[in-house]
Amino acid sequence: MIPVFTAAGTRVIAPDWLGFGRSDKPVDDDVYTFHFHRDYILALLRHLDLRNITLVCQDWGGVLGLTLPMEMPNRFKRLIIMNTGLMAGPVNNPAFDKWKAFIVSNPDVPVEAVMQNNEPIINDAEAAAYGAPFPDARYKAGVRTFPKLVATTMEAPGVATSQRAAKLWSEDWEGESFMGTGMTDKMLGPDVMNFMRTVIRGCPEPLEIADGGHFVQESGGPLIAERALAHFGMTKA
Repeated sequence: MIPVFTAAGTRVIAPDWLGFGRSDKPVDDDVYTFHFHRDYILALLRHLDLRNITLVCQDWGGVLGLTLPMEMPNRFKRLIIMNTGLMAGPVNNPAFDKWKAFIVSNPDVPVEAVMQNNEPIINDAEAAAYGAPFPDARYKAGVRTFPKLVATTMEAPGVATSQRAAKLWSEDWEGESFMGTGMTDKMLGPDVMNFMRTVIRGCPEPLEIADGGHFVQESGGPLIAERALAHFGMTKA
């Protein structure tokens, strides 16, 4: 998606969550909490003094990222949302329960297999690139901890923050929005995204990627980016 955005003349900032990608990786599982990651992204936004932000989010990029604008609403102008949601209460989803049980039983998470199982378009070389930052289990504290952060009770960390964020999106959001949905995703697919569309004030009907899975930015990324830019009137003549 990034080449499409930059070709339109936009600046793109794509930070890793700490412990993922090429970032430094705390080895203690307990470091990885909802508010640890949320607070560091807020600090990054303030440090770079970002304004006129288009938030592009998927999976945890949305679970966490969708809670950011309420802290600095004047900085956010647009939203591109894909296969994600707000953690405003306990999650009741058999597909997620199965996924969580798999992670808990496999602390040395097979990252390459996870990516390909959830987005079959990813080839072996691309899967190996996703796995490269995690050469062994010591580097996978974040990978194995994030699924455990998903709320199972109303008192779980992040729920109250997410509820406040939902209020902003439904009542106060005045920016533009665009939604892309990977239709074969069993965890954060059409049902969740259709619900999120009712939460986000003024959100148009989603661009449906028929063969897109959970990591829909892989199967439909360029198309979603192009359609979103056109929707926002940001394409170059």
